[in-house]
Amino acid sequence: MAQDLSWSPDPDEPGDGTDHRHPPPLDAPPRRRLGRRRLALLIAPIVALVIASNIGDALATTLATTHPLTLVALNARNRNLVLVTNELDAVSFYVVATIRLLISDPLFFLLGYWYGDAAVTWMERRTRTWGSTMRQVERWFGKAAYPLVFVAPNNVICLMAGAAGMSVLGFFLANLAGTVVRLYLIRRLGEAFEAPIDDVLGFLAEYRVPLLILSVALVALTSLLEMRRGGSEIEAALHLDDDLEPDVDDAR
Repeated sequence: MAQDLSWSPDPDEPGDGTDHRHPPPLDAPPRRRLGRRRLALLIAPIVALVIASNIGDALATTLATTHPLTLVALNARNRNLVLVTNELDAVSFYVVATIRLLISDPLFFLLGYWYGDAAVTWMERRTRTWGSTMRQVERWFGKAAYPLVFVAPNNVICLMAGAAGMSVLGFFLANLAGTVVRLYLIRRLGEAFEAPIDDVLGFLAEYRVPLLILSVALVALTSLLEMRRGGSEIEAALHLDDDLEPDVDDAR
């Protein structure tokens, strides 16, 4: 029998006019608690990937023309992928980009799977751009979980997939298929706009040094402002164990 993934608030539950409850899990998975030491093993690669992304952003204007595959390995943003797709052979592009795009997804899926609603609440607080719309996305997720993972397997969606109890195999297949289709479309886009992309790469190569200085300065300034506002991704990940209290018990 097909499972009903729809969700609506319980009219008998008291509320304050703003629904802060999350959809019920798809199959009510048991929640495991890792303990602080084990949770650190999940946090460490997340922090490393954030640092790698920041390095990729800072060096993008240089790496795009000198080491395009390194840029993809550090930060596989769509704009970086479009910029370097014509500089890479198909095998290198698909393999490295797929691995880089997928590598963080299981980490956030596991956070959601193990910590459920507490992890979703943490994500709402740490993600300024998503926090105000996550509850609406959750309602969509209850009705179209697999299409959302296919179309937009970002950190938020992956965490929500875990919190909703999506099967590991289903999550992996939807995520992988969506990622490959995304890369295929970017590859075709690069071919269609090869000339203007080459012009951009030429500009980056001609003004490599000043653009590198500007890029590094902008990333450093943005990171500093985020730290002062308490909105740094690294800071949020490092304090994840505290934010999940009392859900995280001391490791035994």
